Amino acid sequence: MAIDGTPLEPAVQVTDVRALRALAHPLRNRLLAQLRMNGPATASQLGRSVGESSGATSYHLRQLEGYGFVEEVEGQGTARERWWRARHRMTSWQAADLLAQEGGVEVEDEMARMQVDVRGRIFEAWRSQKAELDPAWTAAASLNDYGMRLRPEEARELSAELHALMQRWITAHPGEAPVEGTELVFVFTDLVPVRRYPS
Repeated sequence: MAIDGTPLEPAVQVTDVRALRALAHPLRNRLLAQLRMNGPATASQLGRSVGESSGATSYHLRQLEGYGFVEEVEGQGTARERWWRARHRMTSWQAADLLAQEGGVEVEDEMARMQVDVRGRIFEAWRSQKAELDPAWTAAASLNDYGMRLRPEEARELSAELHALMQRWITAHPGEAPVEGTELVFVFTDLVPVRRYPS
C-alpha cells in the first residue's frame, strides 16, 4: 500500500565495499526490491511478502537504513509499526572501485551471483504467469541476445548508450508508481564478455 508520493532518487552509486556487502545479503536485497517495486510498507507487510518474521525484516531494514538504501516514511506509522520506503530506483557500482578494496572481489562476485539468480526468478515468473496476462503482452514481450566481438572501450561505450536509453525510460515510467493498464516490465541490458561460447 503506497502511502508516500515522494519520488525515488534515480540511483545511488556505491563505492564502499561495506555498503555493497550489506546489500549482498539475499533477504535485504529482496526487501529493497519489494520497496522499490511496490512502494512503502511496514516490516510486517514485507515479512508476509517474503515469508519472514517481522522481527527479521525489521532488523534487516535497519541495516539497509544504516547504509542509506531505505528510510522511514516521515509522519507515518507508530513506534511499533514503522513505514519504510526505498530511497533510490536503482543501485549501481563500478567493479574497479570495489576490487581495489579489501573483500571487494568476494562482494562483487556475490552481487553478480545474486543478480543472475534474480534474473532467473524473473524469467521464471514471466513464464509461469504468461497465461494470466492480457494477450497483448505475448506480442510485446521480447527475449533477445546479441553476440558481437568488441574491445573493452567499445563495450563501455555500448553499455553507456544502453544505460542512457534505460534512464530516459525509467524516469518517464517509474516502477514504483502503478498506472491503470500497466504491468511491471523488466529490461535486462547485461553486457558480459566470455572467452568461449558455452557448449
